[in-house]
Amino acid sequence: MRDAVRRRPVVTGALRGRADLAADLRRLGLEAGDTVLVHSALHTVGPVSGGAGTVVDALLDVLGPGGTLVAYTQTPDNSHPSRWGLTRGYSVPEERWEEERARVPAFDPHTTPSFGVGVLSEAVRTRPGALRSAHPQSSFAALGAQAEYVTSDHALDCHLGEESPLARLEKLGARVLLLGVGFGVCTAFHLAEYRIPGHPRHTYSCAIAAPPPEGRRWYEYADALLDSSPFPELGAGYETTGAVRSGRIGRADCRLFDLGQAVAYAVGWLAQRPAVE
Repeated sequence: MRDAVRRRPVVTGALRGRADLAADLRRLGLEAGDTVLVHSALHTVGPVSGGAGTVVDALLDVLGPGGTLVAYTQTPDNSHPSRWGLTRGYSVPEERWEEERARVPAFDPHTTPSFGVGVLSEAVRTRPGALRSAHPQSSFAALGAQAEYVTSDHALDCHLGEESPLARLEKLGARVLLLGVGFGVCTAFHLAEYRIPGHPRHTYSCAIAAPPPEGRRWYEYADALLDSSPFPELGAGYETTGAVRSGRIGRADCRLFDLGQAVAYAVGWLAQRPAVE
């Protein structure tokens, strides 16, 4: 154990602090009063004094009291065991599906941790005053002036479409910040999928809360079939339009762009592709 600790890399130079990160964010183009949806890989920033909490502080410093910070706090692990190969990264034998399904806890927007979206999203979700939308698989958390508007009334049968926070962010003129991550995780592009005529649909299921004595029930619903596999290529095309600002926050390569413009571009781009099978 002591040998493992000794082998850890030694940080050289000053750790980045709140003011350093805020300065980087302003240089990238983030402004006071903005509403911004952040996707991130915090390790790409390099050593930060105070970790994820400091990054949240820096974002809120730049946005000011009139701004709003939003993070995607998905819980795709709340799904039928038959889909765990996709949603959890591992599979279980079919004979165990019903047993495992019975163990899936009901989604609670106040306590259920996000899954697979990194420590910054968790830092936003758990910050005092944060609000979270109620979708059991595709929720968003928000801090700031428009947090209630962004997170309220997220329909249970709409992951990322017109009755989700993404559509509300579009109405607010929100921006997207990709902090050390690529376009492959850009949830805004999913809103475009809902706007493609004839886009395929899929049946989803998850555990949700129910009144006593049950406490939970299994909920099944139909929604758009979501596919992020073309998003890196889509994003590369969007970047050639000149609508994306690039820069660094700490050591992280970052992109900042308008959500609504990106969605409009994605609708046209995706409409030219063959339908998802």
